[in-house]
Amino acid sequence: MSRIAIIIGSTRPGRNGKAVAHWVYEIANQRSDAEFEIVDIADYDLPLLDEPKGAASGEYTKPHTKAWSQKIDTFDGFIFVTPEYNHATSPALKNAIDFLYKEWNNKAAGFVGYGATGATTAVENLRMIMAELKVADVRAQVRLSLFTDFENFSELKPAAFQEKSVHDMLDQVINWSSALSVIREPK
Repeated sequence: MSRIAIIIGSTRPGRNGKAVAHWVYEIANQRSDAEFEIVDIADYDLPLLDEPKGAASGEYTKPHTKAWSQKIDTFDGFIFVTPEYNHATSPALKNAIDFLYKEWNNKAAGFVGYGATGATTAVENLRMIMAELKVADVRAQVRLSLFTDFENFSELKPAAFQEKSVHDMLDQVINWSSALSVIREPK
């Protein structure tokens, strides 16, 4: 059974990402075709990239990098919950992604974006990053608007159709995670 991380991609005080990730997790846990875990990048307290060698070397020297590597390596796929800041993903998420390389390879990713326009541009930004990391990103995505899926821009109240969007995205991530298992190195 595939293990899928739901990654909270913001560390900002008062962030909406935590509520969004928990909402996705509640929907995901209704399923029996994968295991899901919320991973909060804030828990890893990653500084700006501080490893002396590039992530592709796999030669990590910092305890925070080693802990982050061990966690991410346990998953077969990812759901990135991202805000949109200036037409891109959050700097904290980009930084967390850049710490690692092989831990991401040959896995699948889906996206849940939230922002004024559903974080569409932030997700497109992440798709380019995923391609470089050899991650198969799925077409279905969840676009939450701060205007229609949140009350007062801060309390998550998603439209009814959004649950189907989550299931569509999860279907694809789980299928691709399973399909890619044949080319991943055994753990």
